[in-house]
Amino acid sequence: QVQLAESGGGLVQAGGSLRLSCAASGRTFSTFAWFRQALGKEREFVAAITWSGSTHYLDSVKGRFTISRDNAKNTVYLQMNSLKPEDTAVYYCARANSGYLSAAERNYDYWGQGTQVTVSS
Repeated sequence: QVQLAESGGGLVQAGGSLRLSCAASGRTFSTFAWFRQALGKEREFVAAITWSGSTHYLDSVKGRFTISRDNAKNTVYLQMNSLKPEDTAVYYCARANSGYLSAAERNYDYWGQGTQVTVSS
């Protein structure tokens, strides 16, 4: 079974930066994505990346967040800059069941436990 482990969350002031990491247990050609869930809200798509490096982002994070991956290390990253209080959420790494870009939760079959990101004003 694929295991995903997120790290890098924490408390940061508005305007600051964090880098999240997601380490996968085995080799995969699958698309990976980051989702987030704020307290009292539905989980939402944030960013996705294919094995070859194609990306897709939630409109509200474009220009601020960058998703990347190191295939040799089986690790996916989310660089978050210019953070805002509305970015506060638990961030989840997920692996898709295909190699195509998707923002739909149903296309992701493995999920990490999540890492908390809190942005203070």
